[in-house]
Amino acid sequence: MTTTTTDQTPPEITFDSFGLDARIQRALSEQGYTKPTPIQEQAIPVVLLGKDVMGAAQTGTGKTAGFALPIIQRLLPMANASASPARHPVRALMLTPTRELADQVYDNVARYARFTDLRSTVVFGGVDMNPQTEALRRGVEILVATPGRLLDHVQQKSVNLSQVQMLVLDEADRMLDMGFLPDLQRIINLLPAQRQTLLFSATFSTEIKRLAASYLREPVTIEVARSNSANENVRQTVFQVEDGHKQAAVVHLLKKRAADGLSRQCIVFVNSKIGCSRLARHLEREGINAAAIHGDKTQTERMQTLDGFKQGSIDALVATDVAARGLDIPDMPCVINFDLPYSAEDYVHRIGRTGRAGASGDALSIYVPGDERLLVDIEKLLKRSIPRTPLEGFDPTGASARAEEGDRRRARSSDVRRPRGNGESEEPRPRRNDPASSRNAFRPSDDSFFSRPYEPSSSAVGAQPDVTDSNAAAFGRGRPAPKRQLAALLGGVPRKS
Repeated sequence: MTTTTTDQTPPEITFDSFGLDARIQRALSEQGYTKPTPIQEQAIPVVLLGKDVMGAAQTGTGKTAGFALPIIQRLLPMANASASPARHPVRALMLTPTRELADQVYDNVARYARFTDLRSTVVFGGVDMNPQTEALRRGVEILVATPGRLLDHVQQKSVNLSQVQMLVLDEADRMLDMGFLPDLQRIINLLPAQRQTLLFSATFSTEIKRLAASYLREPVTIEVARSNSANENVRQTVFQVEDGHKQAAVVHLLKKRAADGLSRQCIVFVNSKIGCSRLARHLEREGINAAAIHGDKTQTERMQTLDGFKQGSIDALVATDVAARGLDIPDMPCVINFDLPYSAEDYVHRIGRTGRAGASGDALSIYVPGDERLLVDIEKLLKRSIPRTPLEGFDPTGASARAEEGDRRRARSSDVRRPRGNGESEEPRPRRNDPASSRNAFRPSDDSFFSRPYEPSSSAVGAQPDVTDSNAAAFGRGRPAPKRQLAALLGGVPRKS
């Protein structure tokens, strides 16, 4: 008996393989989804079984669809077209750390469920609560929220979480970094004990594992890449420049990319809000369309800036780490680290804005001698070294560098101004015992009137008492009152004869 062996290629997995509803398949087809990403391929079947999941994947790998699609599928039997809010209780709660990520997750959920009767909405801070309250009171099955604003609605009794069946903690490590753990505990205490909990993050720290042990029941761990690793499609380079030349280096990089025929559009990450605004103004002066986005911007300003960046009217989006997590900007060719992040994990999230969905990208970092410790921490996390190279063709004495030095001088002079509560600035106060301040405190006019000796008028002579030694005690404890003191009191200074 002979045995014939044949090589059988396993069938290619598509979204049809998951048994999703035809209405969901229709929405995916309109979005151009054909083949699931690795995290989607592994997470969707597990979530459909109702198990808790602890999922780790690099940013840009499609985690949102990995939990949103199976949740919509599981909620479809309870979908209805009734107008009664009681028929549309919150059954799935998705928590995110930032407003931008919440808005993005909601946008994806709304597109996936557009052909179903499931309702969804999003609530986050920085905008008026009234429209959010009206949407919640009409009833929604899927709620996307940031923790702080959700608790505001809970306090106002505009939302009831007693029927939540599925909880998603998206970018959970970022929520812990931002101090949301007390809010998370308050929210979880409002949920039913019997629920499905999904925790997704790009990095798994010790704190995240401790959080998962507290709130997840026998979770299935899914890791599609080595923990805390960067996307292999991202080319990482560190350019070493002298301190004080970083703004000029960013201008050089952007103009060089444009001269090489590459896209000038990129995200430039800065560690501080003030530095973010200053760099954006500097790039504008150098002829580069730039805009700043940070925590002091209103939510409307931040959303308008992001829309302009996505539409291509803004070339350089200068941002603090508020934009480092979860922002899905298709075809982002490049990110630049103007400042190396203080946390090595934030570096992974920053460069994860490029090289998404299988595309390639560049992660360029500006390195000055004082950044050695930060760079070593990043390389230790990545378990690889990043090449340090000089910036080719960069002239640190050029016009851009001179302009940067001018910015630094103006920044030093403006740092002494103190902001008032109404946004105005307060002039610097003179320092005590400052001779220059004392000299400038009173400058008499050039008018000769102030230089003439005091000469009382004829009417005043009769009215003034005679100041003699006998009554001088009224002016100075028995000492004669000098004419100079009287003249100073009355506005004049007597001249020496």
